[in-house]
Amino acid sequence: MTFADYPATRFRRLRRTPALRDLVQEHRLSAADLIWPVFIREGHNTEEPIASMPGVSRLTLDRLLVRATEAHEAGVQVICLFPYTDQSLRTEDCAEAWSPENLTNRAIRMLKKELPSLAVMTDIALDPYNANGHDGFVVDGVIVNDETVEALVKMALAQAEAGADILGPSDMMDGRIGAMRAALEENGHQDVTIMSYSAKYASCFYGPFRDAVGASGRLVGDKKTYQMNPGNSDEALRLVARDLAEGADMVMVKPGMPYLDICTRVKRELQVPTFAYQVSGEYAMLKGAAQNGWIDGEKSMLESLLCFKRAGCDGILTYFAVDVAKYLKG
Repeated sequence: MTFADYPATRFRRLRRTPALRDLVQEHRLSAADLIWPVFIREGHNTEEPIASMPGVSRLTLDRLLVRATEAHEAGVQVICLFPYTDQSLRTEDCAEAWSPENLTNRAIRMLKKELPSLAVMTDIALDPYNANGHDGFVVDGVIVNDETVEALVKMALAQAEAGADILGPSDMMDGRIGAMRAALEENGHQDVTIMSYSAKYASCFYGPFRDAVGASGRLVGDKKTYQMNPGNSDEALRLVARDLAEGADMVMVKPGMPYLDICTRVKRELQVPTFAYQVSGEYAMLKGAAQNGWIDGEKSMLESLLCFKRAGCDGILTYFAVDVAKYLKG
């Protein structure tokens, strides 16, 4: 046989051993890539399991401190807070959202005092405090934009005053990033970072999250007038560009794996810090399949997150964050 009878390039050469495969691996996952979303609740010494999210619980603040310390020691550098608000505090005026003493703001102050090197991210939207479950005010059946933005600015300022490092506006109201950035600058919070949920789709993958924050069955109508149409991709680029122009430092695509094409487009076309949220429905599917023995839980967890890195994401919000950090630490 002659040279012409053999392939000049054999891709299998570089797959032959673990050392060779590691040597040429293009993308890697590290604990520094991960943001851990955590659900918090009132009470004491309680970790309340969430049935639709196996392995995830609502934590009282004393348990939050314990779990956040463990996560930080494992290598997690950013935690994101989501409150389970008592039903008595869910009102149409959403006033609890910007109370300095609400659950989130107390959690921020505690974490920054006890774990100052752990970065704290927050959620900015009215749905945890809204009697009707929407991210904005509802007037005559319409989610009103500008009045909602005014409330979100008050919420952002309260969180910044409490010591939040990263604000995460998830509401999808028009103009809220510019309004928040201006208010932060005017009130001495010029160093507070904004990670905008710029491309947040009206997705069915949020179901378990709504269980976690107590919003299931409370939503009146749907969120399609402010969250994105899953059939659109060019619109996502326009939204990201607008939020950056208004003062966002980082942007997010949500959900994650069903929208990896959006992550790739944002990173390639705009070359900005790009994040994705591996949302509750994605997590629940993987955990459920693993618990039933249909897939390997550890391998699917790691592969799913590596996909985000390959798609161009700088980081991922994931409920797997602590498990992955511990695995990577060995």
